Amino acid sequence: MMTDSLKTILATLTTLAVCALAWEGAIRIFALPPFVLPPLSAVGQALYQGWVVGTLYEHALFTLQGAAAGLVIGVVVAIVLGALVAEIRPLALAVYPLVIATQSMPTVAIAPLIVVYLGIGLPSKIATVALLCFFPVFVNTIVGVRGANPALVDLYRAFGASRTRIFLDVKLPGAVDSIMAGIQIAVVLAFVGCVVSEFIASPKGLGHIVKTFASDLNVSVMFAAIIGLGVLGALAAALIRAAHRALVPWRRS
Repeated sequence: MMTDSLKTILATLTTLAVCALAWEGAIRIFALPPFVLPPLSAVGQALYQGWVVGTLYEHALFTLQGAAAGLVIGVVVAIVLGALVAEIRPLALAVYPLVIATQSMPTVAIAPLIVVYLGIGLPSKIATVALLCFFPVFVNTIVGVRGANPALVDLYRAFGASRTRIFLDVKLPGAVDSIMAGIQIAVVLAFVGCVVSEFIASPKGLGHIVKTFASDLNVSVMFAAIIGLGVLGALAAALIRAAHRALVPWRRS
């Protein structure tokens, strides 16, 4: 009997095979030029040069550093501020509308300002990613903390537990599922934010590669960089799911 992991692998490989056939079929049927849709052989050669020979490693590391650092900063700030907002009503009234207003501004509009203030290096990437990752974790933290089991909270209060003890023993553990769901969204947004920042101004990075080779109409290398981003994002999401299962082993993530 096949395991769920094996079924997932087989389903993914089947999907990839269908996409590959559709790709080659579209090229042959519609006579698409390479700068519109390159043949899979050209993309394979670009993948080999980029990820086997290693011409994209430096750029991938730069993107990964920005995404990882920004994710960590955004998540930590979001959890701390979200927990405070959930527990302190005056703070919620003062902070929540400001956060909503800030997040309503498109990242594409804010990112150029961040580049102006922090330069085209790694700090601007980290700041952009942190800003983008903050909101989903912030909202999910508030929802998770406020959604604590009221019967269990009342039980702790009946035994004279302090507000801090109730938060640490009941509310925070009960919010883990919600927080981890927010982090899984933030992981995806981390790479989006980093690439957006690299599009605007960056000396290197996978987003810089996509932008540079788009000017040369070298679509094969662009696909190699985009596929690399997809793989990095999938691996990061898998790590978060594994962490979720470790934190709450009695539930399936």
